[in-house]
Amino acid sequence: MDAHDQHQSFIKTPQQLIVVILLAFLVPIIGIILLVQLVLNVAAPDPRTLTAEAVAERIQPVARLEFGAPGGAAGARSADQIVKTVCTACHQAGVANAPKFGDAAAWAPRIKTGLGAMVQSVIKGKGAMPPKAGNPSLSDAQIRAAVEFMVSQSK
Repeated sequence: MDAHDQHQSFIKTPQQLIVVILLAFLVPIIGIILLVQLVLNVAAPDPRTLTAEAVAERIQPVARLEFGAPGGAAGARSADQIVKTVCTACHQAGVANAPKFGDAAAWAPRIKTGLGAMVQSVIKGKGAMPPKAGNPSLSDAQIRAAVEFMVSQSK
């Protein structure tokens, strides 16, 4: 006999015939049962998801932007601390042409305008620097002390 005979079946024994008949019935029945389960099994929402706390937690922003250091008691921070927490972000790297710490050449024209003018520039904001260097909790005296500290470091 030819190996590719079209009239020859792939079922050779009675056991193979029984397996094929059983699978022919079981596979569609299992498929129908799974399909019915999928259609009828509607997932109920968790009742806790609609509470005010759960909703508030889901709609919170991903990030927050805070300018300046966290507020403390007035006068509680020294000029050195203010410079480290508020001014360093821009003046350490020279962001947006901010004069770097210790760069006497960059500070010289600013120092010539006088300490009062420099303090007013910080209070009102200048260029990319926001008013009060982005920390509205700073008092004018704290700003003056921080400017004096930065100038003393840059001579």
